[in-house]
Amino acid sequence: MGRVSMDRARGGRAGTGADVGAVRSHNSALVLGLLREAGAAGISRLELAERTGLTPQAVSKITGRLREAGLAAEAGRRASTGGKPRTVLRLVPEAGHAVGVHVDRDELRVVLIRLDGAVVGERRGPLDLGAGAEAVLGTVAAEVTGLVRECLGEFGQLAEVDSLLGAGVALPGPLDHVRGVLHRVTGFPGWDGFPLRDALRKRLGVPVIVDKDTNAAAVGLAVGGEGGSFAYLHLGTGLGAGLVIGGRVHRGARTGAGEFGHQVIQLDGPPCECGDRGCLEALCLSAVARGEVAAAARVLGVGAGNLVGLLDIDRVLLGGRTVLADPEPYVRGVAAVLAARTVREGVREGVPVRVAARGEGAVGEGAAELVLGGLFGRAGA
Repeated sequence: MGRVSMDRARGGRAGTGADVGAVRSHNSALVLGLLREAGAAGISRLELAERTGLTPQAVSKITGRLREAGLAAEAGRRASTGGKPRTVLRLVPEAGHAVGVHVDRDELRVVLIRLDGAVVGERRGPLDLGAGAEAVLGTVAAEVTGLVRECLGEFGQLAEVDSLLGAGVALPGPLDHVRGVLHRVTGFPGWDGFPLRDALRKRLGVPVIVDKDTNAAAVGLAVGGEGGSFAYLHLGTGLGAGLVIGGRVHRGARTGAGEFGHQVIQLDGPPCECGDRGCLEALCLSAVARGEVAAAARVLGVGAGNLVGLLDIDRVLLGGRTVLADPEPYVRGVAAVLAARTVREGVREGVPVRVAARGEGAVGEGAAELVLGGLFGRAGA
């Protein structure tokens, strides 16, 4: 497997990780999240108290525990409007790491990020999802172990790397996010009902979270600053959506929301590998295969319009390998369909369309952010 980038982490090697158990409460996670948001500039205890609503005494106790655990450190002093200068605290990014794994039908991406979300290293290479669970899990485990070893130093087993908090795995759905069990990967029936989370956790020896690729990307985008409500539309080997409503990923009652590609828009349309006919995914991928980008963009726009009509979201973000190979016609085509809808409905403001941040790394980095969610008070984000 080829290596895209690899930077040495300055810390967090096996045996030197932080005591993540120090984050024992919602308030501790809230403070830690604000330290991450503050970045290298840091934030004072008084500011933490003002932004959390906690008492200064409570903040002092929490930050004291975080410093003892190696998760926070002093970042100098800042002039005060009155009285003595305030001590500023910052997150220690290298105190913890998370792995993000993007399993596509024909490709594997593995990334390692620090507590601040910065990518430490990445690997990318071909993968045959049809090779079966044993072969695929073996490749994933080998690449995860190899990446962590290259970035954080030699070790025996992954569980020995104290700073490694776990691995987030993202792949096409639908699946059961809570139990980590696949429902169906279109075109690969051998994976139906496979308990991916437990199988991979046994292989790696660290906590594992499993989610749909589109949900993982949506999490990463929300953490990265995409506020409000938006839809992330991912067009690659398949077509899916990640939905963020009010700042949180919407997974639905059975964690199956976002099966965007399998909405039927042509009753007598071509068969889809899901077993239905006239699905958005089948029509869109068929246009892509014919080289008709404008037609594919229009189909994608119709699906986006359905989402906008149902959910009244703030914006539409586009991503995935196919879109990123030639983004401009997709943005233009989807935006044109939404603009026409706005005119028909007499709505004052249209819904903006643009390419999502993070590029092809959106899914893998978002998968790693799934692992960090609990640490920063956004479990289930």
